[in-house]
Amino acid sequence: MARLIAQDLFEAWGQPVVVDNRSGAGGAIGTELGARAPADGYTLLMATASTLVVNPLMSKVPFDPLRDFTPVAHTTTVPLILVVHPSLPVKSVQELIVHAKAPGIRVNYASSGEGTISHLATELFKSTTGVSMAHVPYKGGGQAIIDLMAGHVQMGFVNVLEAAAQVQAGRLRALAVSTPARSAVMPTVPTVAESGVAGYAVIQWSGVVGPAALAPEIVTKLNTDILKSLARPAMRERLIGSGADPGSGSPAQFGALIKAEIGRWSKVIQAAKLGALR
Repeated sequence: MARLIAQDLFEAWGQPVVVDNRSGAGGAIGTELGARAPADGYTLLMATASTLVVNPLMSKVPFDPLRDFTPVAHTTTVPLILVVHPSLPVKSVQELIVHAKAPGIRVNYASSGEGTISHLATELFKSTTGVSMAHVPYKGGGQAIIDLMAGHVQMGFVNVLEAAAQVQAGRLRALAVSTPARSAVMPTVPTVAESGVAGYAVIQWSGVVGPAALAPEIVTKLNTDILKSLARPAMRERLIGSGADPGSGSPAQFGALIKAEIGRWSKVIQAAKLGALR
């Protein structure tokens, strides 16, 4: 995502935009560098829901997502898709709920790791519907999908693009997408909320933030140019092809999203007795 936008901004500005990958600690190393950068608009952070919201709730990190950053632009929304192994006798979300609540039934669910969005999405689903399921965490979504196809686990919320080919091949059965609206990648699959779980919505989002105290005129300029980039037909096509719906909105709206996500996931994490809030 960062590279796609960087190339587009380079062409728009005539100035190089360099992507500096800083991996480690679940994204905390790169995120801290973004927080400590000079507030001049020349160093920005491509943040995600996991790095900016979930990590600080799950463990101690050297930054605060609200105090240390200036929201700039919401860039993408990526749906999760609720899939089950074809051997499971369910073809809808409501049938899954009934099945999971039946006496003597044990349903194991896969995630891409403890504290990931796929994990928290299922914990939210459990608390919203009252079902009981056992968590089986994996080191990444790819391995989770492999074991889902093998039937070692029965269900999971997984990245829609990673699962799309397996759904089309019949190796997995899609029940619903996690987002408030249907996904452009799999438009025939209903949302969880449409399927009878009122108010359920989970998104994996990415967005650009700057250090705290970034000047308003810089924020406005960056937001305008990034959203222009996302609106270009070629960019939209590439994003949708990679499983992402282009983001939109003002810096204030992006800031409100971050704040709302912190409030929502802190409740889920605390209720499930996870991470730093256990």
